[in-house]
Amino acid sequence: MNMSEYFEKTEGYGVLATADSSGKVNAAVYARPHFIDETTVAFIMGERLTHGNLETNPNAAYLFIQSGKGYSGKRLYLTKIREELNDELVASICRRCDYSMHKGQMTRHVVFFTVEKVLPLIGAGA
Repeated sequence: MNMSEYFEKTEGYGVLATADSSGKVNAAVYARPHFIDETTVAFIMGERLTHGNLETNPNAAYLFIQSGKGYSGKRLYLTKIREELNDELVASICRRCDYSMHKGQMTRHVVFFTVEKVLPLIGAGA
């Protein structure tokens, strides 16, 4: 199973970790990544701490914890490559959200990342 299939079919939850330019770390709960292709993912984010950190430090890590017994999942090491401020793009890639109620209230960015490395949730992997 490739990565896009894994994240489309697997239930669980994720945490996106970022740091600012001085190294101060933040972690926030995020939905599964939107796969553009097997090496590019996107997240929808508001203008909050995570987005601000990515303005000065393009590196992030996404921890996905698979639902069920035990500790299964993935760790994605990411580098921001670009972002778009585009409500139509947000609506087209959002899986389970209706941002129409937020129009004019919150700016949403689509932030794109290159997947640098993928590891299992626990262990160093192959």
